[in-house]
Amino acid sequence: MSTEELKDLKSNKIVDARGTACPGPLLAAKKAIGEIASSEIMEIYSSEEGTKNDIPKWCQKMNHEFLGIVEEDSYSRLFVKKA
Repeated sequence: MSTEELKDLKSNKIVDARGTACPGPLLAAKKAIGEIASSEIMEIYSSEEGTKNDIPKWCQKMNHEFLGIVEEDSYSRLFVKKA
């Protein structure tokens, strides 16, 4: 998806993990994914650089669809579609 498409995407769940160190954002995402239904969208806010690698790898392992990243001033927004 393009950055513009991601910015317009409505998330079913937002996980705000800004300010948490690795592996905090990934652990928060793993916990929160259980709170949404299959095919719903989860958005993760993270200021931890490693999250940009961790979330896509976790999605691949768990068969979730990683939709992309939107960079904001001081954090990243990562989008995941639950398998």
